[in-house]
Amino acid sequence: MFPQTELGGDPAVLRAYAQGVEVLGFTHILAYDHVVGADPEVHRGWQGPYDINTTFHEPFVMLGYLAAVTSLELVTGVIILPQRQSVLVAKQAAEVDLLTGGRFRLGVGLGWNAVEFEALGENFTNRGRRSEEQVEIMRKLWTERSVTFNGKYHTLTGAGLAPLPTQRPIPVWFGAASDRAYERAGRLGDGWFPMMGPGRGLDYAREQVKRAAAAAGRDADSLGMEGRVTWAGDRDQVAADIAAWKAAGATHLSVNTMNAGLATVEDHLAALERVAADLT
Repeated sequence: MFPQTELGGDPAVLRAYAQGVEVLGFTHILAYDHVVGADPEVHRGWQGPYDINTTFHEPFVMLGYLAAVTSLELVTGVIILPQRQSVLVAKQAAEVDLLTGGRFRLGVGLGWNAVEFEALGENFTNRGRRSEEQVEIMRKLWTERSVTFNGKYHTLTGAGLAPLPTQRPIPVWFGAASDRAYERAGRLGDGWFPMMGPGRGLDYAREQVKRAAAAAGRDADSLGMEGRVTWAGDRDQVAADIAAWKAAGATHLSVNTMNAGLATVEDHLAALERVAADLT
């Protein structure tokens, strides 16, 4: 999990991180998304985990760069889909997929930051409903030469992407932290990102995802699930967390090294080296 908030804007750091984790044997890099931050001096009482001072690379541009310096799979985990134009997201995702030779997963979520939606000119209140139509449109654009679509939120008339992506369609994974989101992930997703660790909450969420997939006539067991463990300096704890995710049926796993007091890219890579050594 690329430590967006802690490594600043130096492109050399991006290269060092990507090539470093590839050497360590990891199989993918995950990056998440915030376009703008809120200014706490303007938004009094701001409670969000990020603000105007928190650094974020734009994921599609960043992954396009990383495609040239690493052969790892690249993943958005997640892009805040309903604050972005659907057709433009489809185009950007297709480009990253082409540049990686099909080593790309598009993780999407609904977001929580109304300030960001306002700045991007999108409606915060209907973001869940719009996101479903967005995914439908993107999949059409990734697989069809010419798309005509008349929906509740979008109209396309004889429009298409060129070139088309390598994967047709690109896998879409959903961030999910509510009953409605679990249902959406099971009905529409190729995989999902739980917002909790193994335990009763995850067991409940997995059951909801599987139930929705089965109701939609899909193979529930074919959906991927990506867990997340956090490095805090305790190798035994991380090893136990990884084992718990494996037992819970995770198909993928990412390692978060943020908020552990690691100051440089070398520090983050050293932590990941310890995790990698325990995995092998």
